[in-house]
Amino acid sequence: MRTSLAAAVLALSACGFQLRQALTLPPDLGPVRVVSSDRYSPLAESLAQALTRAGAVPATADSSEVAVLDLMSERWGDTPAALDELGRVQEYTLRYAVVFELRKADGSALLPRQSVELARDYVANPVNAIGTEGEREILMRELRREMSAAVLRRVGAVSERR
Repeated sequence: MRTSLAAAVLALSACGFQLRQALTLPPDLGPVRVVSSDRYSPLAESLAQALTRAGAVPATADSSEVAVLDLMSERWGDTPAALDELGRVQEYTLRYAVVFELRKADGSALLPRQSVELARDYVANPVNAIGTEGEREILMRELRREMSAAVLRRVGAVSERR
């Protein structure tokens, strides 16, 4: 047992593996407001909570000097990925694309406009569709979680460059 544990530790250290560090925000960022083109965006809510957990001060309604994480667009799409012998779709690719930017309180771009696109495949039985919609909903929640993490990694990369 100890030998296999030691071998695993040595193998991981030899390949350059290291745990991700916690998100660090730029020290001069100030209060942050997450703004979305969709007023009820689950991604915007998730990002606001994650930024608060990372130490950002959430902007209040009366805050004047506010940095803005602007989610300019969120798009979902299904693309057929595989067909059966009768031409019916057997598998779809679910795509999620977000365009965003981070602006400092003075309006200058701290993180210029960029986009992130994620995709996952799921099986859709054309004869028996029971469960397909449930699987799609689970994938949507998972993609939102991954998108939130991807945006936060980009925000964290800004402070690492400074």
